[in-house]
Amino acid sequence: MSSTIEKFGENVFSMRVMREHLAEATVKSLEATIKIGKNLNAGVADEVAEAMKEWAIAKGATHFTHWFQPLTGSTAEKHDSFIIPDGEGSVVCKFSGAELIQGEPDASSFPSGGLRATFEARGYTGWDPSSPAFIKDNTLCIPTVFCGYHGEALDKKTPLLRSMKALNEQSCRLAKLFGIEVQQRAFATLGSEQEYFLVDEEYYNARLDLQQTGRTLFGSAPAKHQQLEDHYFGAIKTRVLAFMEDLDTELWRIGIPSKTRHNEVCPAQFEIAPFFQELNLAVDQSMMTMEVLRKTAERHGLVCLLHEKPYAGVNGSGKHNNWSLCGPDGKNWLSPGDNPHENAKFMTVICALIKAVDTHADLLRASVATAGNDHRLGANEAPPAIISVFLGDQLTDIVEQIEKGPANSSRQGGVIHLGVDTLPILPRGNTDRNRTSPFAFTGNKFEFRAVGSNQNPAGANVVLNTIVAEAFDEICTKLEADVAAGKAFNEALQKLLSGIIKKHKRILFNGDNYTDEWAAEAEKRGLPNVKKTLDALKAYTGSKAIELFRKYGVLSEKELHSRYEIYKEAYEKTIEIEANTALTMAKTMIIPAVMTAQAELAVSVKSIDAVGGTTVGAKASLKGMCAETEKLYKAVAALEKANGAEKQIAAMSKVRASVDALEKIVPEDFWPLPSYAEMMFMM
Repeated sequence: MSSTIEKFGENVFSMRVMREHLAEATVKSLEATIKIGKNLNAGVADEVAEAMKEWAIAKGATHFTHWFQPLTGSTAEKHDSFIIPDGEGSVVCKFSGAELIQGEPDASSFPSGGLRATFEARGYTGWDPSSPAFIKDNTLCIPTVFCGYHGEALDKKTPLLRSMKALNEQSCRLAKLFGIEVQQRAFATLGSEQEYFLVDEEYYNARLDLQQTGRTLFGSAPAKHQQLEDHYFGAIKTRVLAFMEDLDTELWRIGIPSKTRHNEVCPAQFEIAPFFQELNLAVDQSMMTMEVLRKTAERHGLVCLLHEKPYAGVNGSGKHNNWSLCGPDGKNWLSPGDNPHENAKFMTVICALIKAVDTHADLLRASVATAGNDHRLGANEAPPAIISVFLGDQLTDIVEQIEKGPANSSRQGGVIHLGVDTLPILPRGNTDRNRTSPFAFTGNKFEFRAVGSNQNPAGANVVLNTIVAEAFDEICTKLEADVAAGKAFNEALQKLLSGIIKKHKRILFNGDNYTDEWAAEAEKRGLPNVKKTLDALKAYTGSKAIELFRKYGVLSEKELHSRYEIYKEAYEKTIEIEANTALTMAKTMIIPAVMTAQAELAVSVKSIDAVGGTTVGAKASLKGMCAETEKLYKAVAALEKANGAEKQIAAMSKVRASVDALEKIVPEDFWPLPSYAEMMFMM
């Protein structure tokens, strides 16, 4: 085993490390909290804090921080040193259980969407023992929740943990109906793939748009970009591979199991994928992965672009959300089992997902709605803004049979006999993949492909957990009533699943989600196609969403409304920043460069004319340049007057059209910005 692999988890206060530093009773208490979900025993906090401190200091740490995820979409931390003056001119290092369990950062400057007034500054962070502490930058980082003075959730983690609790409760209830012994808490797992771009630091520093907005506001498509698809899974360039090797080392040291690395479709685009983890930990690690990507790139003279659409005209980046469910029996409930009851349970879970996604497609769309993601969703690449479910041919065939009544056959392929007369045999490991589907079953998990590359995946998974909990709840309530009324369980289950499929089958689609035909078909089926963030976010304010999140204790009406206000404001501010950046670049960089080019060309034409040379082509070029510059002046003036996000977006597109047209005719020596060809290929 290489020394790099041996370093895996060396900077994580993991269960293994706990066993080395804590008393056995303390370890068992923490294990019960982490694995079973028992309340945290506050009495162990001092011992844990002392062990954490000694371990961290031995590794060079000087500070600790409560690491949390406010509603900014990023992470936050306030560092405090371990030192305390001893009164004799020296210091001692201390870290108490009280400091471990609770912190008090200033909450006034974080977005709250009306949950807090500016003058109400008090906020609290609370230790989340289910996600282990780790060391970065010589600082002990303690994952925490973040709430206001009255307990209102001001972060992403709190509702995520609440949704996990709701999912666990309803999963255990379903397990009992199937005669499954509850051995542990049920939990979702997540494998969060991360797509990203790399650009040379020199080019990044020459692009105000990349620095200010994370994407290029201008840029003419090069002759060659991704048309040949020769970059996808191709040999990795030496410089990039060195970055990736360094990246893996840093991720492994803090316990992030990065598993896969490869070139993506677009030149300068790449992907990293981790091994799946329990959901809460996977979300924390996704946020850390983004930070490590940026820092590691810096050491290699590169900049990591996590925006969903850094370059126009080529593929953007997503964060594919591979969600599955580990039941209270310790098994993956999205895998067919080895006995009739497990396979019946599998089909019940599949039908619950169909029901959940169809009922709350609007919330799933809202959960991935951002200014950056609008360039992908509903635009020209996967996934579309229409939420649909892909099951694959074999599973779809079985679902169709269940809808019609007793079914006992399956298409040829790997199959499993269900052993229940009213349900068919099931396919195992024979599911194709549909890369155009926003919500695809991929064998033992569902891949929600609409999450944006720059997003915290917590939001999408809060929605997913909660809508599945609701579906389980309604299924259990009906089955419990039927069984209590003396109906045979299998008969009641068959009827229930058939009804779910009849009602919600409109959400199923196995074809090409890119086509106009599918958009037309989806409209006939009544499926929403919400292309713009401001329209999508309205789902958070509807009575259906309010009742859903209230019922399962995930978000109060006030907390839910705050999310709408925060995300709406973030969208509007993002567009405003882009508009102002585009204006600055057009007025101070593009137009001066174009005018200089025109002036030099005019002088050249005059000089050639003076000696009787041919200037027809040059004059035509000059005339075209002048005409396009005039269009640019008018577009800039219109953008200066534009008010509101929609008008600003429309005005920016006209400014860009003229700038990109000018890039194609202005001599390269005069153009003030690195080109797409340079940024994508020279690395």
